[in-house]
Amino acid sequence: MADMAPSAWLTIVGLGEDGFDGLSTAARRALAEAELVAGSARHLALSPGLTGETLEWPVPFADGVARLLAHRGRRVVMLASGDPFWFGAGTSLARHLGREEWVSYPAPSTFSLAASRLGWALQDTACLGLHAAPLERLRPHLAPGRRVLALLRDGDAVADLAGYLDVLGFGASTLHVLEALGGSRERLRSVRAGDYALEDVAHPVAVGIDPAGDGIVLPLCSGLPDDLFEHDGQLTKRPVRALALSALAPRPGEILWDIGAGSGSISIEWLLAHPANRALAIESDAARAMRAKANAARLGVDRIEVLTARVPQGLPDGPLPDAVFVGGGVSEALLEALWAMLRDGTRLVAHAVTLESEALLARWHGLKGGSLLRIELADAVPLGQRNGWRARYPVVQWSVTL
Repeated sequence: MADMAPSAWLTIVGLGEDGFDGLSTAARRALAEAELVAGSARHLALSPGLTGETLEWPVPFADGVARLLAHRGRRVVMLASGDPFWFGAGTSLARHLGREEWVSYPAPSTFSLAASRLGWALQDTACLGLHAAPLERLRPHLAPGRRVLALLRDGDAVADLAGYLDVLGFGASTLHVLEALGGSRERLRSVRAGDYALEDVAHPVAVGIDPAGDGIVLPLCSGLPDDLFEHDGQLTKRPVRALALSALAPRPGEILWDIGAGSGSISIEWLLAHPANRALAIESDAARAMRAKANAARLGVDRIEVLTARVPQGLPDGPLPDAVFVGGGVSEALLEALWAMLRDGTRLVAHAVTLESEALLARWHGLKGGSLLRIELADAVPLGQRNGWRARYPVVQWSVTL
């Protein structure tokens, strides 16, 4: 790689806890020639002897992007932690620039350093950036034998993590607390989450989590247990939900519209299918909409968007979805509106439980094709001294690709 692309004005330098000592020759040269060096107070303190102008990065991070872009055309160095493109500042900056405007010199990431200290295979370890994200994002990864490396904000956040694990039934997990990796202050201590009592954890900090305990592990297949969702009865029950998700067929990076979302269970399982998936839950009842958002946060998919609106008039303009689920409130007007606005190739799945909505789906199936499925379930319940079958309300499912 050339020291700097011919038209590049920004050099992104990954800095470890050892400061200049760990930098490549190219990164050192970029710093020596810089007219402006930007970075957090900690990064600037790790870089003594800078001769150019300095810019301390503000909090929150996003506020500094425009300030940096105002120096376009000068020779600028941005200091970042470790690998700038792994939960780092690099992506936030590069999205505003042409590829020829910047060059990057990464240092070993905190994840790489942590794995080398613990002897963990990095490719088999979940790596999460929780320094600016809720701890609940850890939830889908909690399973005995599955290791996690997490970046955290500070020592208080490590204590919060230990308490979170304990409440979920994973208090037997081992936490490997890794401070200031790669520097003179480096320290590694291992404690049980349920017995956590460390009070002097220093920033920057990462934690290796070795989950253990009797907490509930989220299944990977569609159809999570109903009791994982708070609801008021408005819930697509587990076996029907599994059939709905199968028909919706989530693929990586796709968007779902969940209309009549209720408790948000369909949206949540769509998001759990892949971390790049997005979902918009549309619910007319404000209390249910809030409950759907809370359910999503608790199960680690807080990236859900919830819209309180009536359909079809409340349907958003975009971005358009790849799949749509209508779990409640199906009507002629809604189907007409969806057919008018959605792209070819969009997958639509609609459920009906009343005779009127069943007739509506049957007619649209006759007009547009697709698959019509009647789902009839029964549960075994006590009947005197024995057991008998109690039928549930049947559900009619129409699935079609526009």
